[in-house]
Amino acid sequence: MVNTFAYSFLATELNARSGIGSVVERLRTMGLPEARAEEVQIALAEAVNNVVEHAYAGTDPGDVNIRCNLDADQLWINIHDAGLPLPDDKLPEGKPVDLNVPHADLPEGGFGWFLIRELTSDIHYERKSGNNQLSLRFEVSASAPLG
Repeated sequence: MVNTFAYSFLATELNARSGIGSVVERLRTMGLPEARAEEVQIALAEAVNNVVEHAYAGTDPGDVNIRCNLDADQLWINIHDAGLPLPDDKLPEGKPVDLNVPHADLPEGGFGWFLIRELTSDIHYERKSGNNQLSLRFEVSASAPLG
């Protein structure tokens, strides 16, 4: 049996924080194991924060639409927005950042896509009809291998 729900909010930092919390709490009540729920929360926060900070950069914030499909084996989270597309209409590589540099030389960003890729089993991005569509898949079993 697949449990499905949708959640939408305006793409602001405050709404993103409460929206992510609401989505993850709903997944917990639907039976997502706690260890996996924490990982989902991290990946979802990174993805949604990218929408808030980059997709709607320089424009009025629009909606972030999240749809979750949870069954016994996997969780799919689809995130849709009408903001700016990802550069070159494709996912960033998400390479690990070299941390063996002086503190002052550490990059301010660049960790998000690496984290998303590490925490998900599958990730897909598509720009369709002026909308960004990001799909994240997670194995449900807390002991399931990632990436």
